[in-house]
Amino acid sequence: MGLDSVRPIILLMPVSCILLAAGASRRLGQPKQLVRLGGETLLERSVRLALLAGCERVFVVLGAQAERIRAEMDGEIAAHSEVTLLVNEQWEQGIASSIRAGAARLRQDGSASGALLMACDQPFLTVEHLRLLLAAFAERGEREIAASLYGDTLGIPAVFPRSRFTDLLALRGDRGARHLLRQEPQLVTVACAAAALDVDTPEDLARLNQQSNP
Repeated sequence: MGLDSVRPIILLMPVSCILLAAGASRRLGQPKQLVRLGGETLLERSVRLALLAGCERVFVVLGAQAERIRAEMDGEIAAHSEVTLLVNEQWEQGIASSIRAGAARLRQDGSASGALLMACDQPFLTVEHLRLLLAAFAERGEREIAASLYGDTLGIPAVFPRSRFTDLLALRGDRGARHLLRQEPQLVTVACAAAALDVDTPEDLARLNQQSNP
């Protein structure tokens, strides 16, 4: 499904997306970014959902096999005016380096009141969930983080207010957003059981294919 089908909502508080897609997918044995679901790759699907949810820009952070992924991306998406491809040359240092790369670029954009932090390997994530997250963020007046809740786990997708970009830039190693969320004394949560399903191993991919093609 191409971007010609995207009809985004208009957010009262502009939010941009940092889409994490720099990992090497070593356990999976192939780039998870390029796994296809319903005629599009997981990476392309994630970009489309972020735009549909109302994000004004999507910063895609690539790393491992960046050139291959860029070459195999749908040209329409790669060239979309609201999509920016970033290459994190330090991706091997851990997920924090990709978050920093996205947050640093986003901080240069003075219009965004928040950052929607997403991964590209949550295949059952829906645009409805992202819109609920963004609405919860807006209702709190940009003061609190809005995070996804699956089971007892707080995680991404999550929206960080601009005032917390400094915290994102301070992350190091394999400490990602969950580290910050666990320490957060006050935040708003939106339940999303589907966000717990990601694609890390061949078994995960087999389950994805089975559920997508019953």
